[in-house]
Amino acid sequence: MVDTKLMIYNTLSREKEEFIPLHEGKVFMYSCGPTVYNYFHIGNARPFIIFDTLRRYLEYKGYKVKFVQNFTDIDDKMINKANELGITVKELADQYINEYFIDAKGLGIRAATVHPRATENIDAIIAIIKDLEEKGYAYNVDGDVYYRTKKFEAYGKLSHQPLEDLESGARIDVNAAKEDPMDFALWKKRKEGEPAWESPWGMGRPGWHIECSAMANKFLAHTIDIHSGGQDLIFPHHENEIAQSEAANGCCFARYWMHNGYINVDNRKMSKSLGNFFTVRDVAKEFEYEVIRFFMLFAHYRSPINFSKDLMESAASALGRVYTCLSTMQFLADTAEEKPLTDDEKAFLVRLDGYREKFIAAMDDDLNTADAISAIFEIVGEANKAITAESRTSKEVILSVIKEIKELGSVLGLFEKEQKEEIPAQIEALLTARAKARQEKNWADADAIRDQLKEKGYAVKDTPKGQQLTKL
Repeated sequence: MVDTKLMIYNTLSREKEEFIPLHEGKVFMYSCGPTVYNYFHIGNARPFIIFDTLRRYLEYKGYKVKFVQNFTDIDDKMINKANELGITVKELADQYINEYFIDAKGLGIRAATVHPRATENIDAIIAIIKDLEEKGYAYNVDGDVYYRTKKFEAYGKLSHQPLEDLESGARIDVNAAKEDPMDFALWKKRKEGEPAWESPWGMGRPGWHIECSAMANKFLAHTIDIHSGGQDLIFPHHENEIAQSEAANGCCFARYWMHNGYINVDNRKMSKSLGNFFTVRDVAKEFEYEVIRFFMLFAHYRSPINFSKDLMESAASALGRVYTCLSTMQFLADTAEEKPLTDDEKAFLVRLDGYREKFIAAMDDDLNTADAISAIFEIVGEANKAITAESRTSKEVILSVIKEIKELGSVLGLFEKEQKEEIPAQIEALLTARAKARQEKNWADADAIRDQLKEKGYAVKDTPKGQQLTKL
């Protein structure tokens, strides 16, 4: 399936470009991971979900993807939090890396090929800083090492602003030791009570930006295919990564840069000060993890999205419609006949192929998951209309619907829950009693049992093939 053209909006060029990896059939992809001092919030969840979906789609198209997502496990926030809790920074990191994987698994986010930690790659970080120093891009001031921003002539090419504009609009770390206010830290001299490592400049720790350059080099290549993250990382983080990597290596760092849009909460910017800051763990207490993922994919990744309880409830309802369709199709398939296809059934399978093509066309158009989901809903709508207990549809057609929804859904990390759940003995007993009441034409008792089932979270539908039970 690699033969179809995938178009990606490249932040670097501000245009959609055909995706052509450097190495045929292989993709090197780096995505910025979390700073592990707390549970990750819904704003973090969006890029994790989006770029997991991109990886899934690349693999669906036949590429072998080497995907690296780092953990920032040393920075000021982590040091402060660890001190507050009276534990080491490593203990804090270990705790929240474990918590990350719990939430990520719930959201259907697969583990990266490599999840490097900054603290486990100090040698690689020191090596690139030494290289930058030798080439005149870095300078040491009493144990603090800074990057000479103005020496890198292409600085600002990702954010599409000249250095002067960036300087006037940036929150600049005022430090008299720096040669220029826009220079940024590559290595920080040890302060009392902070973790530190030996280096050519004395005991210290890495700055934030340098870890991604070093780990992309170490685990992927000097030039990678895709670098991704949230829109907030374009400047200064990704701009600084480009400056560091290209100055050190003398070549393009990343060929395609992808950034997702912001999340607002109830039409307001998410922030702790406004009290509208939600971790994924918080939201998962009210809505299933899969509903969160579905909600994130229901809009184009570059568009801003609004998070609200009403919209989450709508997402839950829409997701439920797909599962109800899958449940109904499985119920019908269990008793369907193996028989030659009618002309109408052959035409239905042709239309099914057409919906898959619409899905692929949407995903090829800059990962348009919103339109891709719409194509799946077209399958659901047509299947619900055409395939019923009365239609006597062949098993082959019904199973084709299930396969198509599950296959396309798996590209999005959706619709992967098992449909055949064990029915509790109490529910089975009620179904048996209801069937007996109907056989005896005791309609009042049958209706009363239907109500009991509903109270216990189950809907029952009478079909020519028997009672169809659906979990509400």
